[in-house]
Amino acid sequence: MDILANAGGPTRYAESRQIRILKADGKVVRFDLTAYTEGLSTALPPPEIVAGDAIFVPEKTDMNEKSWLKIAPDRAVSVIGEVVRPGRVEWSDEMDMMHLLAHVGGPTLRADTSKIEVVEPDGQMIVFNLDKFILDGAPSADLPIIRAGTIIRVHDLPQDPSDNKSQWVRQSSDASIYVFGQVNAPGRYRFTNEMHFLDILSAADGPTKDADIHNIKITHRDKSYSKVSKLNLSLYFETGDESLLPSITMGDTIYIPEKDKIWLDRSKESTVRVLGAINSPGRYVFDDNMTILDILAEAGGPSDRAYLEKISIVNMSCCQGQARTFDLIDFSKTANVYKLPVLRAGDTIYIPDRSEGLLERLRVGLEDILRLTTTIVVIGAL
Repeated sequence: MDILANAGGPTRYAESRQIRILKADGKVVRFDLTAYTEGLSTALPPPEIVAGDAIFVPEKTDMNEKSWLKIAPDRAVSVIGEVVRPGRVEWSDEMDMMHLLAHVGGPTLRADTSKIEVVEPDGQMIVFNLDKFILDGAPSADLPIIRAGTIIRVHDLPQDPSDNKSQWVRQSSDASIYVFGQVNAPGRYRFTNEMHFLDILSAADGPTKDADIHNIKITHRDKSYSKVSKLNLSLYFETGDESLLPSITMGDTIYIPEKDKIWLDRSKESTVRVLGAINSPGRYVFDDNMTILDILAEAGGPSDRAYLEKISIVNMSCCQGQARTFDLIDFSKTANVYKLPVLRAGDTIYIPDRSEGLLERLRVGLEDILRLTTTIVVIGAL
């Protein structure tokens, strides 16, 4: 300290953390004058000086010039990726990761701050979530330990696949959600633990006008077994029940089918068959909020020849088949909802033709008898 004082002390350009004493025997002793004067616990006392020693006080490095190359590898930390000033930074034990990020200007707007990679000198890698760290109140104990020789990489956020496919393929699959089917922008999307189903659906620009939002399927790939969740998004919009939304995680697949998909794609347990004197017979998707009136309207309504007094509903979902009839004409006169038959997925609705009615058969029989009688009379007259 006397020698430094006699030399006028360090200038404002001096790197007082890295003072080196070159001993006469060739040994080099480092001394951190800043830590010593500030009374830090890590500070060492001033080294002993003997005749023949040399004291070297280096100049501070300037990150805007090539002088940063003067930093020795054993006292530098490398910061690469999406930061304002990437490069090598001189490290001291009083610094932490937040000091380091502030020194390089902080992350850019394109930085993925939820997945910062910290590679330690021994090759081990730690993934640091800066967003979660700040939301949790920035506890210093959660910061990764940085040492000289550490490499820190800040990834960039993935770009829109429609803009640049060569960029999004760099995105890790273990941080992605896959969206297929009837959405405006299908593809692979970045996912974090703070996001949920509606975030991903919004990122994909939402369902198209042809989307069947009653039968959305989510495949969970993080399980050791096969699991597929089904979502009726229309019911969620009607009720606002958050419990209807599935829990999704990285790697899951969301598929939104088309409304007019091939009927074979639909299971018989989720449809109702409509047969007979109907304008559009076929299989129709059914849920518990629908009645037989909804199904008949979906099928285009009964035809002109429909025998509406004897509509049959065949139920095969129980332990044995059951059949019951429904008089649509009588219901239309009273509008008594209690007369509506209970309809379940898997049922069959059969609307007979008017020719199958008893009165119609009697009328046809009388016409046949009248024709026969008329023929006999004509023959007798001849």
